[in-house]
Amino acid sequence: MKATILLVDDVKINLDILRELLRDRYNIICATDGKEAIEVVDKQKIDLILLDIMMPNLDGYEVCAILKKNPKTTHIPVIFITSKVDEASIARGYEMGAVDYITKPYKKLELLAKIKTHLNIKHLIEELEYIATHDTMTNVYNRRQFFKLAIQKFNQNSTNLYAIMIDIDKFKNINDTYGHHIGDVVIKRFAKIVKNNISADAIFGRLGGEEFGLVEEFENIDKAKEYVEAIRKEIEKSSVLVGDKLVRFTISLGFAQKNKQHKSIDELLKDADIALYEAKGSGRNRTIFRKRG
Repeated sequence: MKATILLVDDVKINLDILRELLRDRYNIICATDGKEAIEVVDKQKIDLILLDIMMPNLDGYEVCAILKKNPKTTHIPVIFITSKVDEASIARGYEMGAVDYITKPYKKLELLAKIKTHLNIKHLIEELEYIATHDTMTNVYNRRQFFKLAIQKFNQNSTNLYAIMIDIDKFKNINDTYGHHIGDVVIKRFAKIVKNNISADAIFGRLGGEEFGLVEEFENIDKAKEYVEAIRKEIEKSSVLVGDKLVRFTISLGFAQKNKQHKSIDELLKDADIALYEAKGSGRNRTIFRKRG
């Protein structure tokens, strides 16, 4: 898939030159001023920005600074395109967050090499960040990232926030009977089903072994119960194939709704965990809601 590059310059001929040099290799979007560039980046997925420094209203330095302050856009590499080659101008560009600069008139090979280099670096950083934040087996959030995002969600003060703790029933028996490799298949199957049934804003992570956590907002308790039960039933009717035999498995779930008594995400998750153990202790393959207060 081609990377998408945003070209920002108030001079049309400069945009035309860059577009001609790059269009065979990349998807190109153009903006003619800083305000338009910021609007484009907010709406489109941009992989790299070529940004002119000298522009009216918002100059390149100001645009770059705005992009770097926004968590949604700070990761996008910005390369300044400029006719200014004095050390002070170049240094200021790096201070604003640019990764490189290209001088006018453009040298095609230099332009292509710098773009390729910074796209490769961006891709490598994204891969490393993914490895650092995701469980390698299931590709859901790892424990550390789950708690980081769950804390942020908790601090948004939503009263429609729910914590759900999930455990695969009798997982040790699965490992003992069929082997750990089948246990891994079961965990992957379970995680995939849950991932396919959660919203984009949900926080779903593997907390350890066969235990998972989910933090999500629902309109009301009835919607939450309906959702949790739907996951349980979906798992109940699923299976994994071992040789010529289908191995079925179930899950137990405990969940709790945030209220004024919860002072931290840990307290909310603890209530969900208590509900989970109640579900496991009362026969498994069921959901329990714990209400505090």
